[in-house]
Amino acid sequence: MSQLKTMQDQSVSSWPPQLRSGAGPRFLQIADALQQAVTDGLLKPGNRLPPQRELAAQLNVDLTTITRAYDEARRRNLLEGRGARGTYVAAPKVELTSVLDLSMNTPPPPDGVDFDDLLKQGLAQVLMRADNELLMTYHLGGGSASDRKAGTKWIEPMFGSMHPDQVVVCPGAQAAIAALILVLTEPGDAILVEPISYPGLRSAATQFGRRVTPVATDKHGMLPQALEEACRQHNSKLVYLNPTLQNPTTVTMPEKRRKELAAVAKRCNARIIEDDPYWLLAESPPPPIATYAPEHVYYISTLSKCLTPGLRIAFVLVRDPVERERFLAALRSFALMVAPLTAALATQWILDGSANTLMLGVRDEARVRHKMARDVLAGRFAGPGDGLHIWVELPTYWRSYQLAQAAEREGLAVTPAEAFATDGESVNAIRISLGSVRDHARLRAGLQRLSQLLARRPDAYNGAVV
Repeated sequence: MSQLKTMQDQSVSSWPPQLRSGAGPRFLQIADALQQAVTDGLLKPGNRLPPQRELAAQLNVDLTTITRAYDEARRRNLLEGRGARGTYVAAPKVELTSVLDLSMNTPPPPDGVDFDDLLKQGLAQVLMRADNELLMTYHLGGGSASDRKAGTKWIEPMFGSMHPDQVVVCPGAQAAIAALILVLTEPGDAILVEPISYPGLRSAATQFGRRVTPVATDKHGMLPQALEEACRQHNSKLVYLNPTLQNPTTVTMPEKRRKELAAVAKRCNARIIEDDPYWLLAESPPPPIATYAPEHVYYISTLSKCLTPGLRIAFVLVRDPVERERFLAALRSFALMVAPLTAALATQWILDGSANTLMLGVRDEARVRHKMARDVLAGRFAGPGDGLHIWVELPTYWRSYQLAQAAEREGLAVTPAEAFATDGESVNAIRISLGSVRDHARLRAGLQRLSQLLARRPDAYNGAVV
């Protein structure tokens, strides 16, 4: 027994990695190498790691780098401290949460981007430059001049340069959608949508006593002729579209279709809510619909899908000053302002380039995950290799709600097509979100379980009944 204990307690001299320039932050390289060594069995539970100062000298880095690496490894449940005895490889943590969440569209953690460092540096800059009292008091809605300037920079890839007064800063896209519904419709009015559409729009419309009316689509999105007929039939003046990597179908409207829908809006004097959270994640997306009908389209771009939901910031392009004031008045009726601290952080990140760095990392990581999904779910879905989700049409022997229930019994959460249906019917499909599971191995394992489930018929499912 004493010999085994000696083997477990001995320092592992062969583990420390060779650090490489250009391979990301050094502390993450160290933490990643540690995780790989544990996965490969080179490091085992009970092995004692070198003291931090000793490892810092061995790798020729400062002590802070090693401290951050060990902290990151602890966050991943790889290490445990034993006081004066040192730091040891931890025993595997028992996973008490049985459900793997593939139902929530959140940005994946980008590889090679130190989010914690971005957050700390961004907040440090905000607190150093801002009046702290102003960060903790009421502000007028719509954002400060700096916030609106940041908003114009964020949507500059879509529209080019514009005046900051045309941008309204909102506490999230859902709040913006709700305010636009209040401004542009009356109780009982019809809001025209695609048959499979974002549930948040339907929820807001229902709460305000508006009707959601589906309009026919094809593989490119809403049909222009069908839209024009619906505008006239229902006397509707508001259309909701999510034209880039549509949630949930992943369809991106081609430029020709966008121009045609813009032309219909002009002829019918209708307004379009262009909810476009995924544009920056897409590969060479067409210009927004707002490009072709600027006075008829309200364009929404949120940070929640490209950076992090915690910021709760959306930028809304409203060109007409009178309509902008009406929109702000509606927004203030239920959301007085964006939280000043998060607005200041978002502005800092956008203006100093951190937001772009994080967005590019999210985009790259999303594409890696799409490739993983294609490898595991070979041939089961089409669509682009971008964005945060995939849309899987099911074999005829499964119904979407039935598959979602079976997946839950397998410890997987997915979203059935019924959640998105606006016409009382739905296609037989599920949405799988790829961003909320941090670890690649767990995501792949979840997709493999889902692939096995799809291959089985419901009557072959032998889940336990209790």
